[in-house]
Amino acid sequence: MTATIIMPVRYLVTGSCGFIGSTLCEKLLSLGHQVLGVDVLTDHYSPSLKALNRRGLLENTNYTHLEMDLVNCDLEPMMKNISGVFHLAGRPSVQRSWGPNFNTYVDRNVIVTERLLKAAFESSVPKFINSSSSSVYGRAKTTPTRESDSRSPVSPYGVTKLAAEELCTLYGTEFGLNTVSLRYFTVFGPRQRPDMAFNKLVSAGLQSTPFPLNGNGSQIRDFTYVEDVADANIAALFAQTDPGDVFNIGGGSPISMLDAIRILENIMDLKIEIHSGPLGAGNPMITQADCGAAHKVLEWKPKVGIFEGLQKQVDWQMNHP
Repeated sequence: MTATIIMPVRYLVTGSCGFIGSTLCEKLLSLGHQVLGVDVLTDHYSPSLKALNRRGLLENTNYTHLEMDLVNCDLEPMMKNISGVFHLAGRPSVQRSWGPNFNTYVDRNVIVTERLLKAAFESSVPKFINSSSSSVYGRAKTTPTRESDSRSPVSPYGVTKLAAEELCTLYGTEFGLNTVSLRYFTVFGPRQRPDMAFNKLVSAGLQSTPFPLNGNGSQIRDFTYVEDVADANIAALFAQTDPGDVFNIGGGSPISMLDAIRILENIMDLKIEIHSGPLGAGNPMITQADCGAAHKVLEWKPKVGIFEGLQKQVDWQMNHP
């Protein structure tokens, strides 16, 4: 009798050394899965920070890392024996997506996504989970915003995320690839990128330097804790979804920036010097997610509120100056 060889369950995570990607990898590894991480450590922010995330992942023998550029590398080999793709790689930031940087956003958010979808389809990968953004909605006419509401991005970044999402939907509806897109709403928590507001605020408080606030602080964001986002990805992997499905992933904590600043000041027991400036192009006044579909289909709900999440981020930044 020939022995049956059972291949280990292995998942591909693109952008594995980033803010959300490294958190998701840790979650998958803690569940006993094998993870193949791909991250070229681009210079959008200091590669040394992502290298620290990678070092932590490499301590687990179930993690394998590929430092390859998804824009032009051969994707077929990395799709072998993969039970699901979590696509988190991309070029972030609304502010930096204007002007001469746009080509980079097209390459890393659109071209890379289409290449991965094609490779996943040709390798019969069971599921493809794409990281999208609330930026696809632009200045939403109604809040909380539902997945079926109008999508009118107000930044080049939002345009590229919408294009990537549409490609995922097309590969689902036209070719039957089991794709899911998750629209994240303002993610925060440990390892947050240094160009993001809460990271800058905590750093300003710790270093007694002013924080440059976009607008007057009345803008409202639906802040979502990073581990809740990782949980949503895993929930989407195992849920019964239809090819091309899209879900909002919001934290259920929509508050103004000024209120968030007050919470941080309370946690850190200090006053942060604020220098207000223009709101800037591409920034809506309010984002708030209706997560009813994610609750029903994915059986996912956020667990960490804004105060607890900010406490965890402050603790992390104080231990990782």
